[in-house]
Amino acid sequence: QVQLVESGGGLVQPGGSLRLSCAASGIIFSSYAMAWYRQAPGKQRELVAAISSGGSSTRYADSVKGRFTISRDNAKNTVYLQMNSLKPEDTAVYYCAAGSDVVLFGIEPGSWGQGTQVTVSS
Repeated sequence: QVQLVESGGGLVQPGGSLRLSCAASGIIFSSYAMAWYRQAPGKQRELVAAISSGGSSTRYADSVKGRFTISRDNAKNTVYLQMNSLKPEDTAVYYCAAGSDVVLFGIEPGSWGQGTQVTVSS
């Protein structure tokens, strides 16, 4: 059974940084593309960043390019999202997800975590 457990969310001031982590179990981690999605109140869920199974390809939402970085450690079965220069509009529940490499082409993955709240506010 796939388990994805996010951590690292919280309250941060505008301009600050957070690093989200997602620990995966129940899958051959290195065979899966990993992604971070977010959903703000009253808005649709959107892809924030994705990384291919081998780690060589990434995709970012235009709104986070240059500020967020997705990475993975296949030895630790963990994917990270480093978020810098955070803005109030980044406030959302952030979800970790796992799927095939088509995730990088916008196809939603099949396995999801429970989400972690990120709030950017002064």
